[in-house]
Amino acid sequence: MKTTITKNYTAHIDSKKRLTLRSAMYEYYDVQEYDNGCILLEPRVLTEPESISAKTLASMDEAIDNFNSGKVSKPVDLSDFK
Repeated sequence: MKTTITKNYTAHIDSKKRLTLRSAMYEYYDVQEYDNGCILLEPRVLTEPESISAKTLASMDEAIDNFNSGKVSKPVDLSDFK
């Protein structure tokens, strides 16, 4: 697959060390800086809308195990919020 240049422009870093991408196609990028001065930007999607991470599932399983074994906090009084 041949890669073609779709945009070519000179950018500069502002006083807060930020670089602005014109008409960026994505909202988030993974940035890799190399010791030779090259910077590689790869588009990223931070979350998949309809999935739950393995870490979250493990945390939920642990919470249910704690509940089933009786490791729970005292009931919270919410009567002040009526």
